[in-house]
Amino acid sequence: MTQPPGEPDTVGSLTAATRPHTKPAPVPEGAVMVIVKIARFNPDNDRGSYWESFRVPALPTDRMLNLLIYIKSYLDGTLTFRRSCAHGICGSDAMQINGINRLACKILLKDLLPRDGAPTTITIAPLRSLPVEKDLIVNMEPFFNLYREIKPYLITYGPAPERERLQSPADRARFDDTTKCILCACCTSSCPVYWAEKTYYGPAAFVNAHRFIFDSRDHGAAERLEILNDIDGVWRCRTTFNCTQACPRGIQVTKAITEVKRALMFTR
Repeated sequence: MTQPPGEPDTVGSLTAATRPHTKPAPVPEGAVMVIVKIARFNPDNDRGSYWESFRVPALPTDRMLNLLIYIKSYLDGTLTFRRSCAHGICGSDAMQINGINRLACKILLKDLLPRDGAPTTITIAPLRSLPVEKDLIVNMEPFFNLYREIKPYLITYGPAPERERLQSPADRARFDDTTKCILCACCTSSCPVYWAEKTYYGPAAFVNAHRFIFDSRDHGAAERLEILNDIDGVWRCRTTFNCTQACPRGIQVTKAITEVKRALMFTR
């Protein structure tokens, strides 16, 4: 599925009569009315991809995830999306919100409202360059397959210690930033190189390689650097900073990729 073309479809009403089997829709006191324009796709019909819009009453302090749950609960129960923790930790609800990769549970409506009070339309679409399964759900396996290629686990040789593998606070701080990755795919699906070539490992894989390459307890740095020195490795990065801007955890992704490049240069 490609990005849905065309203009918004019918605007969903707030009354239960507009959708079968819906509950009466509550309107919170102090709510503002926004139009949520969602990319729709259902593999079980021949309609293809299209846009559908819904009128949703929401408080400025509501998260975008709240608006999606409202639509599914009261306007259209067929709307499909992923969610889990709702606290920016699991990465399940990554999607394009107004064209930018974000977590729906971390974006507040007030941050999307125009300051002049003009009518608000918010567009929501699935992550780019990953196969769409239904509506806002994408198949994450291509992303995870590339992630697994860089051996994202501790590699050690020799006998195991009697108790634990000790590490100083300074050594731990060396890779602290890249331990924050939640594998939401926001960075990788925002990368122009990944858009053009799906065999490119992508920013998320590089971040997780960085996490172990610079871990003083790990013995597999040379193996990972050899993988990342491949044609689909870090040298294809064009330093557009899309990945850093898209990361919901604030990881300095481009900096991590640069450090991996430097490690390759010094190793070589």
